[in-house]
Amino acid sequence: MFSLEQVHTHRRGFLGTLAAAAAAGLASLTPFRAAAASTTRDGEPLRSAADPAFEAWLNRITGKHKMVFDAPEVNSGMPVIWPRVWLNGNNDNYGTTDTQNSGVVILRHAAIPLAMVDALWAKYKLGEVFTLKDGDLPATRNVFAKTLPLPLPGTGVEQLLAQGVMFGVCNVALTIYSGAVAQKMGLDAATVKADWVAGLIPGCQVVPSGVLAVSRTQEKGCGYCFAG
Repeated sequence: MFSLEQVHTHRRGFLGTLAAAAAAGLASLTPFRAAAASTTRDGEPLRSAADPAFEAWLNRITGKHKMVFDAPEVNSGMPVIWPRVWLNGNNDNYGTTDTQNSGVVILRHAAIPLAMVDALWAKYKLGEVFTLKDGDLPATRNVFAKTLPLPLPGTGVEQLLAQGVMFGVCNVALTIYSGAVAQKMGLDAATVKADWVAGLIPGCQVVPSGVLAVSRTQEKGCGYCFAG
């Protein structure tokens, strides 16, 4: 039986993972871009347009109360607990409903497996990759997708999504971690990343980077809460 006390996380060296990915020849697969080769008449690099899917997702932040939960780590599931506490607080004190508020959770760095379906956890051994345990063993399922065993109904990624909470997943972290896993398993990096993106819980949105999404959500009026 799962309990929060059984979940153990480890703060991983993201820069070390990035360096390993680059050494394995994965740098070209990262979303980082050098200056464009094409230039304007004045010699300035041409800028690509903003991702329309990302902008449309941001434009959904229209609630009476707005909060972004910044989650770089799984942190024993707090990124899918605190949004529920926040929603309840608004509803109980200000007479709102879940869908009248805009809660946004940004999963970046080592928190990205929170957004992945069980099949990915089993196939790529994400419990081992991210040092996440279910009991005494590395987790082979996403224990944070469903409602957690707490006296607080409505937690978990799926329930929060159903109540209008928005989840953004960092493309940088997806690229780096999937590339590192692909290299370890002897697989094609682009194929593994595509599999990870396809295996996100329906409703989760890939964002250009977690830090960009945290910034842009605040520009849309969200307060900030560190959740990881």
